[in-house]
Amino acid sequence: MPCESTPEYRFISVEQGDGCAVIALNRPKVNALSLDLVREIRAAVVGLEADDAVGCIVITGAGQRAFSGGADVPTIQESLRDAFAEGGLLAEGLETINAIATCTKPVIAAVNGTAVGGGCELALACHLRLASDTARFGQPEINLGIIPGWGGTHRLPRIVGEARALDWMLTGRMVSAAEALEAGLVCKVLPENELMGAARDLAAALAKQPRVAVRAILRAVRERALHPDRGSALEAEGFAETAASKDAAEGIAAFLEKRAPNFVGE
Repeated sequence: MPCESTPEYRFISVEQGDGCAVIALNRPKVNALSLDLVREIRAAVVGLEADDAVGCIVITGAGQRAFSGGADVPTIQESLRDAFAEGGLLAEGLETINAIATCTKPVIAAVNGTAVGGGCELALACHLRLASDTARFGQPEINLGIIPGWGGTHRLPRIVGEARALDWMLTGRMVSAAEALEAGLVCKVLPENELMGAARDLAAALAKQPRVAVRAILRAVRERALHPDRGSALEAEGFAETAASKDAAEGIAAFLEKRAPNFVGE
């Protein structure tokens, strides 16, 4: 995928090409989520969401050791008495996590190496997750006497089921890529040297999908998680919106004419 580098960030890199963008966390040694890093991630996601040239976003970790080793523990220690004070790491990180989860474009986590604590929650906030065969996941906050604070207690059970989520969170144990795949946490496990190629290919494919429909699917699934009793109504609203779009007219016409559709995102 041809890429253009965006150099203005200190702890991440952003590359664009083929209708998608790759955000790579780059804070050695384990991409611990500092205040500056979570702010940069959020700025990148918000900027790419507003960029019409981008249809899908990939988040990964630079290098092969870690996707992210979680929130920066010394910074957490400093903020225990007022954990979610405005401008602090936990509040800023939660805002970043929520910006990813509510993004109107698909966000893919390409998990290379360790994703623990806040790093696991960062992956959970993404809409799809791919993992290398060396990846490991965990919510070990209990070992520090705290609990997940960036969505782990509600996103993890929703994805893998309550029993598995409680096992992982109460024991604080690490979970292999194979177990994560079996539990439904990740869509696919790939050899380490194939992960980014697969993530870029998937992102490029999703970027070509009709954007009105993509937004409607993401919104319906997200809102249903918050309001389970409204699932059918949310789906009906989304269907009505997409049915009235130019892309729906084009998609149906292309099907009947036995040709590839030319979606315009409207």
